[in-house]
Amino acid sequence: MKKLVVLSGAGISAESGIKTFRDADGLWEGHDIMEVASPLGWNKNPELVLDFYNKRRKQLHEVQPNHGHSILAELEKHFDVHIITQNVDNLHEKAGSTNVLHLHGELLKVRSTKNENYLLDWNGDLTIEHKDPNGFQLRPHIVWFGEDVPAIEEAIEIAEQADIFIVIGTSLQVYPAAGIMHYTKPATPVFYIDPKPASVVQLANPLEIIPLSGSEGMIMLKERLLLLK
Repeated sequence: MKKLVVLSGAGISAESGIKTFRDADGLWEGHDIMEVASPLGWNKNPELVLDFYNKRRKQLHEVQPNHGHSILAELEKHFDVHIITQNVDNLHEKAGSTNVLHLHGELLKVRSTKNENYLLDWNGDLTIEHKDPNGFQLRPHIVWFGEDVPAIEEAIEIAEQADIFIVIGTSLQVYPAAGIMHYTKPATPVFYIDPKPASVVQLANPLEIIPLSGSEGMIMLKERLLLLK
């Protein structure tokens, strides 16, 4: 069974109603992104950051996967599908995908500010009163701007093994995620689905750009993929 690797970004979740900050000049739900997604913002006003992610968590319970998510899940019947996502939502899992690597963390998890390996599943509000067993503050399990991306090495290893690589719904502006496709074998076909695709340079692979939304692009691409299995 061929390995189909997918790099997904905010665009695929936007179709389900989750807003992205890049569509609003760096503002995310009315906040400067550095206020709510950086260590500096956290140290300056942790209550604001906690409230922001509490609202995102609540919103996540109100949205559903779209056709793009569902088709990727269905393709597990025909391919060894691995999804590397920049998104912190659980819509890929909710649609039925079973191999999902979250590069930038997960909204439905929290971790200790002292011990990053202390992780908890979390569905409700997180407040300043919530601590780990040693009394250290719990924070959203999100990779903020300026922080390392612990999962990047695993993502690169997955990309290196790909027989087919799909980029879907990403502006290719956030690194190191944007560089993952460059680790694929030179003969690996790459499909890039985005209504406003960014330019892709210095890629040795055969590349096809599909200037459609995630759902529209996956509906179009699905039958062609089945011919490659």
